Amino acid sequence: MKYQKLAFLKSGSPKSDEAFQLLTSVHKNYSVDEADVVVALGGDGFLLQVLHTYPGLDKPVFGMNRGTLGFLLNEYKDDVDLLERINHSQDVHLCPISVDIEDDQGEHFHYKAYNEVSVIRYSGQSANLEISVNGKVALDMLNADGVLVATPAGSTAYNFSAHGPIIPLNANLLALTPVSPFRPRRWKGALLPNDVVIEIKNLDPQKRPIGAAADSKEVKNAVHAKVWQDKKDTRHLLFDKDQSLEDRILLEQFSI
Repeated sequence: MKYQKLAFLKSGSPKSDEAFQLLTSVHKNYSVDEADVVVALGGDGFLLQVLHTYPGLDKPVFGMNRGTLGFLLNEYKDDVDLLERINHSQDVHLCPISVDIEDDQGEHFHYKAYNEVSVIRYSGQSANLEISVNGKVALDMLNADGVLVATPAGSTAYNFSAHGPIIPLNANLLALTPVSPFRPRRWKGALLPNDVVIEIKNLDPQKRPIGAAADSKEVKNAVHAKVWQDKKDTRHLLFDKDQSLEDRILLEQFSI
């Protein structure tokens, strides 16, 4: 077998605790450094937490749903040979997007996001945002609650709730999606190649403050966000062959 050593991580929920105790009573629990595969027991948020906690992780993660939706996770099963199941799974590569955020004090923050980078208003007034692509102004002012840059894997999450498009996993695209746009009223967003650099500038930071977030990492009073994708930076997720992430994303386009 290619994979033999497993590291089990749990979210801390009662369901994840129960699964952790059962699985570690059958399989030796190696450290993350020693293991061939990391087994994440929790929900989608916990899986993202694992990826962020181990930014240099060069081994695959096999997630099992002990949360709610579990879109990025496999079904939890305790009645099968887990090692055999993992060794027959398929490898999916996820490439996060990077963001450099500047706040109103001139401080810079650098984060990665596997789902989306979001820029959202922080006051009772809508935000006035300028959007540039590859250094050229594409939209001189977007008046909206905010705007998202979503990856294919994240396109079914917040992006979809904001009426953004679902992107096939291998499409090499990013979604740029407005949140409750007021002007221009007819702008529904854009699909962009994943090799572009997107910049979002707050045109009125004093009167209309915004926050910028990369998955769960957030910066208050942001004035500028620069987003791009480093294709050399990849993470590996393992999925059961009958639960392909690519198939799930495709089928989401036909959900009612």
